[in-house]
Amino acid sequence: MEENMSTDIQKLQAEVEALKEKIADLQGSRKDQLSMAVVSGDLDKVLAAMVISIAAAAMDTQVKLFFSFWSLSALRDPHKTGKGKDFISKMFGVMLPKGTGKLSLSHMNMGGIGPKMIKMLMKKQNVLSLEQMFKEAGELGIEIVVCEMSMGLMGFKKEEMIDYPNLKYAGAATFVADAGESSIQLFI
Repeated sequence: MEENMSTDIQKLQAEVEALKEKIADLQGSRKDQLSMAVVSGDLDKVLAAMVISIAAAAMDTQVKLFFSFWSLSALRDPHKTGKGKDFISKMFGVMLPKGTGKLSLSHMNMGGIGPKMIKMLMKKQNVLSLEQMFKEAGELGIEIVVCEMSMGLMGFKKEEMIDYPNLKYAGAATFVADAGESSIQLFI
């Protein structure tokens, strides 16, 4: 009986050690990193993405934003143009907002009055403007990855994007790889 008990204790100890190894593997599998896919070009949604990103970076979390499709409008510099565009690319350039100052709200846009009201309230309550948030994000080391496929589809060129210290260009596979390593993944 003592021998059976000793064998049971050894089995239990082996199982505990195996569980400890699995826990150690799981703990090391994710980085203290936020990976966020930003797809919407609506002012309120880009604001939310930037507020969350800045908060995470302020808490020493590495942040990587993947801007794709309609959100690329927020990254277009209103003072820059791309050369050598075909007709469809030029039309996208005319139809889509150019820069953070031209983004509309997802709800209650009210013919453009809604964004003006939000910006007025933000200023009144000492909330950083979206332009200031991008500056702060750059200073905090937040990385912005621009989706190359979306740029190509919409006819945007690298030379018309904002000046941002941590701006990179890549495909969706880069975002998926980053998100796979991240402890937090968001989609806006």
